[in-house]
Amino acid sequence: MHAGVFLAIKPWQDALRPTGVQAEHIGSLWNFTLGLCAFVFLLIVAACVAALWIAPRADAATSPDLDSLARPERRIWRIVAWSTGAATLGLLALLAADVFTSRALARLPLRDAVNIELVGHMWWWEARYKDADPSREFSTANELHIPVGRPVVVTLRSNDVIHSLWIPNLQGKKDLIPGRTATLRLRADRAGTYRGQCAEFCGLEHAMMALLVEAEPNDRYEAWAAQQRQPAAEPSDALARRGREVFLGKSCVMCHTVTGTTANARLGPDLTHLASRRTIGAGMFPNNRGHLGGWIADPQSLKPGVNMPANPLNPDDLQALLAYLETLK
Repeated sequence: MHAGVFLAIKPWQDALRPTGVQAEHIGSLWNFTLGLCAFVFLLIVAACVAALWIAPRADAATSPDLDSLARPERRIWRIVAWSTGAATLGLLALLAADVFTSRALARLPLRDAVNIELVGHMWWWEARYKDADPSREFSTANELHIPVGRPVVVTLRSNDVIHSLWIPNLQGKKDLIPGRTATLRLRADRAGTYRGQCAEFCGLEHAMMALLVEAEPNDRYEAWAAQQRQPAAEPSDALARRGREVFLGKSCVMCHTVTGTTANARLGPDLTHLASRRTIGAGMFPNNRGHLGGWIADPQSLKPGVNMPANPLNPDDLQALLAYLETLK
């Protein structure tokens, strides 16, 4: 199944189902705005119906009523004045709600926060997990793992054009502008998998630039992070070892990193733990052998405009390479 369809049928990208304190603040603002606007709309509809109901009836032979031009309509003026005042109060209420929500979003406690630098590329996400000890830092791509109940500070940068990160269940939108740094604070209060999306048109494959966020208990998160800090596993069979030779002997090393090998380029996603990720192509396809083989051989046929070039390998080399990539867990 196409991953775009696969992800779309899941209820994990829904701004009306907040699963974090920041999203709940935004959801409350949305509910208040919707309720107030719906109330005003109903009042306007009721006023229109009442005006039509009480208006005098006329036909083609009825002479025009011009008396109102010679006398002030004080009742109408009072209605307009009261309506203008009520509308002004409604707008001020919306402004106040927006200000209080913005302050609430900025007051998220950051004790014991996880710090992630997220870089937007055309068209994928690079996540760099920061730590006070540089030796504990690591990188991944198109996935964020975060602990439930702990704050997360995401520093946002763009490597090329303007992108925008939106994880509806957890936070609002925040732009990634080249040359500038932005910060997004969030906290997941329930475990689950949530889908983020680039929300700013950034080129041909903008719609295919997804980000999966896996919120999990702290012990599982720490175990995952510890695994991510490890170098690539040593291949245990001859086929996988041959696949590593194919990887290191081809153009793969010009773009990708596999920690523990001589491949340390930074143009494309870090592949050290590729096999542990759920998708490839920034959420476009499930991470399985068939899609991964097609992606390696001809990525342009799967995601037109992607920067990765085609890699025409003979079948034996391709199978060996896939066997090696499947060991990168």
